[in-house]
Amino acid sequence: MNISIQNKLSELLALPPELTQVSAIGSGHINSTWLLTSIDKQFIVQKLNTEVFKNPAQLVSNAKLIEQHLNAKQLQNNYPLEIIKHIATQSDEHLIKIDNAYYRVLNYISGSYSEDVVKNTQQSEQAAYAFGVFAHALQDFDAQQLHTVIPDFHNLAMRFEQLNTAITNNVVNRVKHCNGEIEYCLTQQHLITELSQVAKHIPLRVCHNDTKINNMLFCNTTHKAKAVIDLDTCMAGLWLYDFGDMVRTFCSPEAEDSTNLHNVVIRKDIFSAIVKGYVTPLKSSMSILEQESLLLGAKIMPLMLSVRFLTDYLNNDVYFKVAHAEHNLERAQNQLALYKNILSNEEWMHACLMS
Repeated sequence: MNISIQNKLSELLALPPELTQVSAIGSGHINSTWLLTSIDKQFIVQKLNTEVFKNPAQLVSNAKLIEQHLNAKQLQNNYPLEIIKHIATQSDEHLIKIDNAYYRVLNYISGSYSEDVVKNTQQSEQAAYAFGVFAHALQDFDAQQLHTVIPDFHNLAMRFEQLNTAITNNVVNRVKHCNGEIEYCLTQQHLITELSQVAKHIPLRVCHNDTKINNMLFCNTTHKAKAVIDLDTCMAGLWLYDFGDMVRTFCSPEAEDSTNLHNVVIRKDIFSAIVKGYVTPLKSSMSILEQESLLLGAKIMPLMLSVRFLTDYLNNDVYFKVAHAEHNLERAQNQLALYKNILSNEEWMHACLMS
């Protein structure tokens, strides 16, 4: 953040510019985030990525609605976690435009830390439980109030359509390098129909849509989950997506671009911890069908990511950042390995989920 923007933000927040400083914070890949410190006050400042979020006002509106709902729950002692809150400027603005860029200011939750990688079962269970508590607190919130900030974010059918288009166009002649992966993915399109059928019989929910471990703050002293953060992708959806994304990002001991494919497996102790954590606060609110649908989410999320990585590889890497020419193909292979391992453990995972 340059000094002129820092000073402008300080003025808008009624802070003495000469006594404020900023430092980069977090490991997010979409928005830029800083910690703003002034005498005895600290705030989080985010510059919103308008390439990803085309309408930043809708993003802030969604987050504010969720914040207000969680505040009401907390006043009734029905929400034990801390809440990410928007800080208004002197003119009562929550979305700040400076030099054609959009910023927002959030409260800083002190005494906390985040993780980029799941370390153990306790951490998995704590994070999953907090995401479950977050979902439970929003079960009586009308999800259709929320703007769709990223259209078709979890639209599996559309992702396959994009893959088929990329195969047809074959813009850089890469199809020949991944025929096996393409053919396998195309055989799994039955999940589109399965998802469509299930979706008819389970409720539309508020979904976080990015339930990675680094979107959880943990307490410095107790190491328990303290706050669910990064509500930017909160939209109407199905709980199976949030559960599936936890399974996808928590369970494998390898990074999602690792080429050590024989080690890309579901760690059963981590999966069991996710189930225990997430289902516990939600069990009374879910039908048997909705609880069973969580396993479908565990299959859909790695398959959908593999399709997206493969599509981007065929399109010459126009969406995901890559470090080398085969990066997206390696990511696709990694997620397919995880998907296949889930299929091989499906019976055990179902029993664990429904026990």
